[in-house]
Amino acid sequence: MDEIQDSLSEELNRLHSEHHRYAQRLDELIQKPYLSEDEQLEEIRLKKLKLHAKDLIYAIERRASLAVV
Repeated sequence: MDEIQDSLSEELNRLHSEHHRYAQRLDELIQKPYLSEDEQLEEIRLKKLKLHAKDLIYAIERRASLAVV
């Protein structure tokens, strides 16, 4: 059981780190007065990746909380 929790903890840490990295890059893009076409596409991609990471975080946390009960 500890192995599973350690694995979930590592995965959560990785996802939180990714989510933070995406948010930082989005903040950098938002600060720009003008985005190139590539930057606009990157912004869309980052928003999707950030949301996906958040969804995975919630799913893992939900599974973990249900497993405890």
